[in-house]
Amino acid sequence: MITISTSTNKKVYFASDQHLGAPTQETSFPREKKFVAWLDEIKKDAEAVFLLGDLFDFWFEYKTVVPKGFVRVLGKLAEIKDSGIPIYFFVGNHDLWMNDYFEKELNIPVYHSPQEFLINNKKFLIGHGDGLGPGDKGYKRMKKVFTFPLFKWMFRWLHPDLGVKLGQYMSVKNKLISGDEDAKFLGEENEWLVLYCKKKLTEQHYDYFIFGHRHLPLEIKLQENSQYINLGDWIQYFTYGAFEKKFKLIEYQQ
Repeated sequence: MITISTSTNKKVYFASDQHLGAPTQETSFPREKKFVAWLDEIKKDAEAVFLLGDLFDFWFEYKTVVPKGFVRVLGKLAEIKDSGIPIYFFVGNHDLWMNDYFEKELNIPVYHSPQEFLINNKKFLIGHGDGLGPGDKGYKRMKKVFTFPLFKWMFRWLHPDLGVKLGQYMSVKNKLISGDEDAKFLGEENEWLVLYCKKKLTEQHYDYFIFGHRHLPLEIKLQENSQYINLGDWIQYFTYGAFEKKFKLIEYQQ
């Protein structure tokens, strides 16, 4: 478990689901600029930054090639990391094919499953959130296929011009991948991540569960001292999390 303690007037920041590149590079460019502006603001008082997946709407790493674009956000992340501020990246269902590019080029660790962190003596469970809890069986089956080593090996043999174009098309069009059908609150009893968190609480205590994926800013009290937070997105809500002594969900207004 990684322990983080904030210095005076410093905060830990969280953001998720920017989906850069969707539905096209051109239309997502203003979102990229807005997200980069946010990164530029928080670097002034950030103790650490957590990015909880789906930064890109599609991402695939060939041995020597990554998708074209996103230079502003990648450059800003490199700047923040080089300044000494830790960044933790969790893959989402749209960028689950991320391997070691962030680690080698940006020195940013990449996680493929939820991880525990102790932040200012509060216990966090942090991840993207896809495929957790009951239900979502169609996506779970699809994820097994997408993460199967043979399938990734076969996809890598597609020329990048074809592979990236195909991946971008599937990412935008396929609802099992995009999650568009889940863009409304289903009630606590039907929210798979809420049910997942409640089950985890029967095993051990967490003060905060922080996830993305649902594209909805949510703050749900699970127990007296335990809360589920969903960070929303940077498509409609432009929300992020900030933690010092308490967690706050905030709308970014540029």
